[in-house]
Amino acid sequence: MSKLSVLIGGFVRQHSRAYALSGAMLAGVAILTIWVPRKVGAMIDGLAAHTLGGNALLREIGALLLIGAGIYFLRVAWRQILYGAAYQLGVSLRTRLYNRLTVQGAAFYQRQRTGDLMALATNDIDAIEMAAGEAMLAGFDGALTLVMVLGVMLLGVDWRLACIALLPFPLMGWAFWYISGHIHTASTDSLKRFSALNDHVQETLSGVRTLRALGLEQRSARQFGELAQKASDASLRAQVWEAAYEPAVGLTLTAAGGLTLGLGGYLVWQHQLTIGALTSFTMYLGQLIWPMFAAGWVLSLIERGRAAWQRLHPMLDAPLAIADHGTLTAVAPGPLSLHNVTYAYPEQGAPALCGITLELKPGQTLGLVGPTGCGKSTLLRVLLRQLTPQSGSVRWSGHALDEYKLHALRAAISWVPQESFLFSATIADNIALARPGATRAQVEHAATLAAIHDDILQFPQGYETEVGEKGITLSGGQRQRVAIARALLADNDLLLLDDALSAVDTGTETRILQHLEQLRQARHGRSAVIASHRLSAVVNADLIVVLRDGRVSETGSHEQLLEQDGWYASQWRYQQLEASLNAL
Repeated sequence: MSKLSVLIGGFVRQHSRAYALSGAMLAGVAILTIWVPRKVGAMIDGLAAHTLGGNALLREIGALLLIGAGIYFLRVAWRQILYGAAYQLGVSLRTRLYNRLTVQGAAFYQRQRTGDLMALATNDIDAIEMAAGEAMLAGFDGALTLVMVLGVMLLGVDWRLACIALLPFPLMGWAFWYISGHIHTASTDSLKRFSALNDHVQETLSGVRTLRALGLEQRSARQFGELAQKASDASLRAQVWEAAYEPAVGLTLTAAGGLTLGLGGYLVWQHQLTIGALTSFTMYLGQLIWPMFAAGWVLSLIERGRAAWQRLHPMLDAPLAIADHGTLTAVAPGPLSLHNVTYAYPEQGAPALCGITLELKPGQTLGLVGPTGCGKSTLLRVLLRQLTPQSGSVRWSGHALDEYKLHALRAAISWVPQESFLFSATIADNIALARPGATRAQVEHAATLAAIHDDILQFPQGYETEVGEKGITLSGGQRQRVAIARALLADNDLLLLDDALSAVDTGTETRILQHLEQLRQARHGRSAVIASHRLSAVVNADLIVVLRDGRVSETGSHEQLLEQDGWYASQWRYQQLEASLNAL
């Protein structure tokens, strides 16, 4: 609760003007509301004494109508002002969460579920918004009304009636404390169940084609139904406990009303209290309904907000998987070297990389090959600073990678991962992602270099074709080539291809590699690292490194590796034979 209080307290201070104005309007509402019973009581006594009638009665009724209109407009105004400010908290929290998520490393996302993160940005932040907005002002309104009503009942009507009417209230306070504890537990469970449901929907929609191919639609539907039922049950439990406030309030006020009428009737019978005063007191007692309901509503919102903040706060304060303490803001062209680099994934015993030492000079192409799981992708992720080696060093242009700011380092690298990701936009927009200001001619040139230009022209809308979520309307090879075009358009000093030609045929692969070689020669200093299971992709590389079990087992040019007659030569003969058989 303390951390949520600090958050809301800081936000209220930032928007103190809006909260103060809303509070002043609520105070006006409370004053006008308190005035109504006294006026009604005075009118009843005047009518009973035959001293109020005619135009005077009409004026009093008109005054009551004006008071009602004033209350209405003040309530509308304070809600507009308050919610305009409270929604800014949601904007601020969503922005903080988004910014934090965008700088987290891959290790963070291996521990988190996408659906859960989406739920945090929606349901959980909505709950915190309500705690900062509705709960704050409802609490202020209810407390102010309670104090003023009790003050008038004690000092303005009859203190004896006030004292006996308050006798049941301690029991209601205990009931509120008991109910709020259960609401917190139920709200926490409800938010978790919604996250699980959200995560299932996200995974199902992302893998819908796989589910259809395996005939698992009914199984997935059953799982969804079970999760939806659990989420519904958890939400219902929270609502049931919230609904328990109303009986507590009703029983308390019923008991207070019975005690009031009993003592008040006796006092009227003894001529110690007028009928108008008893009527006013009864109306004031009725006005206590709102503060009591407000108390229950505020406790419910706060417990929901507290449960949501307990889930959101760890995400906002989660340490970055990769520290960004560098000071260099630009990468100058220079050699890229690795010295005795070792990296082991936390969940694996054997290191993925062990004692890797190599150097890539400006303008050179490095080929990384080896069997599946040998460490090719891990090495590329080390170069990207997505992973930090446990030992050894990686230097670029004479500086360790951690001396560069992350955005500067990654701005100097074009990377095409194994699974190319495209956004729900046009083909042109996806290619121009790294250079939003690129002209159409530049976009088409990059597409030509990636051997995708002719394919794009076959679509009815050409470069304006919407690719759908994750590029679903394109084939695997087309997605890879669009991603390669995007990397080439960025025109950075270092190009990393992580098995990025696996989904294209050998002819297309040859054309793309020829274009890359032409680019390398035309732009002096541009280096490339090509990781591939297909050796034909690295034949022309200046240096080829064979990784096996995370270690360098062979190095050299294509011809030198063939002469060594090791794993590379054996794999080359196998792949050449396979290509010959496929050509038959």
